[in-house]
Amino acid sequence: MKKWSKILVSLALPLTIGGVAGAVTAQNVRTWYPQLNKPWFTPPNALFAPVWTLLYLTMGISLYLVWQQPPSTARKKALTAFAVQLFFNFWWSILFFQFHQVGWALIDIVLLWMGIVWMIARFYKVSRLAANLQWPYLAWVSFATALNAGVWYLN
Repeated sequence: MKKWSKILVSLALPLTIGGVAGAVTAQNVRTWYPQLNKPWFTPPNALFAPVWTLLYLTMGISLYLVWQQPPSTARKKALTAFAVQLFFNFWWSILFFQFHQVGWALIDIVLLWMGIVWMIARFYKVSRLAANLQWPYLAWVSFATALNAGVWYLN
């Protein structure tokens, strides 16, 4: 695959997954979510879309940095870890917002957090830059895990 095609696919994949999850859950963000008891540290809703967009972009950049490396076992494992964490990322929104399963979403986000750690470790073996670009994602998901736990506890 040509360089520009890989860049476009790498960026489009996480942005599309995030966009689909966001579109599926948008109604509940406006109707169900405001009715929940939330922890004191809950940020304003307007913060979520720009943060997630930036994180999906950095995921795409990291994906490209790994994918453009020569084929190897390390690259294959890194791409697998990326796919696994993206799977859990997608399902969290569906579980939390669409199905209102806050407890199951909490389990999912813990698995997502573990998947991100695994992805970073695998990315380091292929591209240190790709791995380092994922630290803000891990920090945000750590915060989101605390927020999810707080919503679960308070409701």
